[in-house]
Amino acid sequence: MEDEILKVDVTDGIARLVMNRPAKLNALSDAMLAALTERLTTLAADPDVRVIILAGAGKAFCAGHDLKEMQAGRAAPDGGAAYFNDLFARCGALMQLIPVLPQPVIAEVQGIATAAGCQLVASCDMAIAAEGTRFGVNGVNIGLFCSTPMVALTRNIGRKAAFELLTTGQFIDAARATELGLINRAVPQDTLEAETRHLAQTVAAKLSAAVKIGKRAFYEQAQMDLAQAYAHTGRVMADNMLLRDTNEGINAFLEKRRPDWA
Repeated sequence: MEDEILKVDVTDGIARLVMNRPAKLNALSDAMLAALTERLTTLAADPDVRVIILAGAGKAFCAGHDLKEMQAGRAAPDGGAAYFNDLFARCGALMQLIPVLPQPVIAEVQGIATAAGCQLVASCDMAIAAEGTRFGVNGVNIGLFCSTPMVALTRNIGRKAAFELLTTGQFIDAARATELGLINRAVPQDTLEAETRHLAQTVAAKLSAAVKIGKRAFYEQAQMDLAQAYAHTGRVMADNMLLRDTNEGINAFLEKRRPDWA
């Protein structure tokens, strides 16, 4: 339905989620946060879904939180304190959900990705953006430092570049976002959806069990020191080697044939 806040299509193992609130630049309203969290949680348990694409309808990917909705929260007797704390906790939970999903998540970005919208891009495992897309953690321009977006941003790009964006509120284009490592690459607007799907199809064609193991280990090792990371990933690779389909994949490579994965 066109009036659905989140449109979902699952084809050939790829789930494409489209935030569908274009008149509000796909702002992360309470309803949008709930819809994304519910759908991603459901997809996490679906063994037939191997990759997830997250996109936005209309001229923007996501413009961050719904400021009008946030301002309405001030009407509460506590001035909005409980609501604001709950809002940022729910948003933080969504951002933390994405890295722990078993499937890789690819952001398909166009127009603008600002504040919590930029946070959403940074939280995804990969991102492809249309040329001309603008990115910013620009809350400081209205007196609200983007402290929660800062968490994802500083885990994607260098500290000095991140701090400059956070304190100046300036925007960067897709080319600069690529240089900084916020996105994988920029492509022409008219090829954005096709390029993103091609990346998703490439990943979906791999052994799903191996990709799931690898994604989990990718984030786990990033939190460890060097020795711990090697010890942990060594155990992960040993477990991976014991999979029936990994054995089949190696044999197929050696015998120059396609693997017969279950």
